[in-house]
Order: sequence, then structure tokens, then C-alpha cells
Amino acid sequence: MKVFKKLMVVFALVAGFGAGVLANNRTAQASYAPKKLTVQFVPSSNATTIEAKAKPLEKLLKKELGIPVKVSVSTDYNTIVEAMGSKKVDVGFLPPDAYVLAHKQYNAKVILQALRYGYKPNSNDVLDKTKLVDYYRSQIVVRKDSKIKSIKDLKGKKIAVQDTTSTAGWIFPAVSMYKKGVNINKSNISTVVVKGHDQGVLSVYNKNTDAAFIFQGARALVKKDASGVMTKVVPIYTTAKIPNDTISVRGDMSAKWQMKIQKAFKKIAKTKKGHKIVSSVYSHEGYTNSKDSNFDIIREYDKIATKLDK
Repeated sequence: MKVFKKLMVVFALVAGFGAGVLANNRTAQASYAPKKLTVQFVPSSNATTIEAKAKPLEKLLKKELGIPVKVSVSTDYNTIVEAMGSKKVDVGFLPPDAYVLAHKQYNAKVILQALRYGYKPNSNDVLDKTKLVDYYRSQIVVRKDSKIKSIKDLKGKKIAVQDTTSTAGWIFPAVSMYKKGVNINKSNISTVVVKGHDQGVLSVYNKNTDAAFIFQGARALVKKDASGVMTKVVPIYTTAKIPNDTISVRGDMSAKWQMKIQKAFKKIAKTKKGHKIVSSVYSHEGYTNSKDSNFDIIREYDKIATKLDK
């Protein structure tokens, strides 16, 4: 019995020591304080154009943070996730799916979500300039003169989509269809990958495809090139809310610096010069504090999306 008690004491000490080591490791992992801040954007359009628009942020951030800042543009989403994981990039402008991946693989932390103007309900995509929101939605659009009126009518049709990693251009609309009993991979549906949501709209407008997955508001991008597009191409389904783009930091960033960066971006976005920059790059109107649980819906949809091939 005495031996058993002694063993229990030893186990308790070992467990306590292990817990202490783990706690110390976590503290060490979250103690990074940058001497020079590296900020990277993803190329939603021409990378050179984005970098030119974003470069002025360097001076504004340096003024707020008191350290040099370098702004650059990655080649794609995966590149910026890996750069944050290898500690080459401190701050990343990550779309929701890329953030979820960065958090899972490298413990990246979301500190802010972008704010944009929301749309007035049942208004054919009319912006509500009185309301800023931290989410957007995806839509499935078709030609109004077609016989497609619901998701079930998409069986056997041709759909313009984005890459399978695209939240609005694939995951949310495809999962929404699956929930309605239509599997995009098994319902005699053919898909055409197009580069850009504007191209998805045009493919439907020009009758090259029967439907397209787009983010809400994408039709407005082609108004000049497609006469009457807002009445000729219409949504048959609008998805649940998708969290807006993030500003995320590498996993070992100290809490103090997370807060400093958070405050700096919010303050800059409220200035005339700063707002012009973030608005021209990604149409951001401002930023709001965020947390990881805001992206649980992304994880839920990603999990369901794996069932499409089963």
C-alpha cells in the first residue's frame, strides 16, 4: 500500500511537471514580438495592381506600431498559409477557408473580420449604405427566361463554378444543393470552372452555361459589358451567411501585439487615407473584432462537402 501511495505521488509530480512544461510551451509559443512586421495579401485580382494599392499601408502601419512594415502579395491562398506557418509572414489577409486551414495547420489566430455594406432584403442586390456587416452570401444564378426555378431543376444542367476551394464559388452553393437532395457530382450535372465570379455571371448571360455559383453582388461587376444583366440573370437560391475576409496573425504572436495590430488596422480604416486603401484593395469599409468560433460554419460546410464524392 505504501509503495502504491509513493507511486501515486510520483505520478502526480510527473503530471504536474508535464502540465507546467505544456503551459510554459504555450506561453513561449505566444510570445513573439515583431521587430519588423510583414503583411501579406492574397491576389483577388491582378497581383501587381493589388500591391501598388496596398503599399501605402506600410507608412500608416509604421506610424501606429512604431516598427518598419513590409507589405507584399502572395501568389495564391496556399502560399500565404504556408508563409505564415513557416513564420515568414506575420499578418495575412485570409479568406475564411484559408483562415480555417491556417488555424488547423499552424494555429494562426484571427483578430479582425472585414466589414462591408449589406444588401437590402428582396432588393435585387441594392446595397444598404446604412448598415455594415461582417458576412456575405453566395448565390446560384440562372437566366430568367430559362425553366430553372429551383435547385431540383439543376439536375442534368451545366453549371459555371470556381475552384473547389472557393467558399462562395463552390463549397456553400454545392453543399446547399446537397442539403436539398441534389449532389452536384452525381445528378448528371456538368461543371465548368471559370476564373472569376464575373465570368460565371457572363457564362449564364451568354447562355454558355445554365447556372453559375457567384458571390452576391457579382452581377454588378458586369453591368457595363452585359446590358440588362440584373434582370436577365437572376438568383434562384441565396446561401446562409459566410464570414467575411479575415486579418489573421501567425500562431506565436503575443497577445500584446495581437491587440496592437488589431487597434492599428481599425484606426487606419477610419481615416480618409486608410479607408481609401482598404476599400480599393478588397472593398473593405472597416474592421470588427473576430474570434475563431465565428468560422465554425465554414468547418461545418467543409465537412459536408467531403460527402459529395462518396
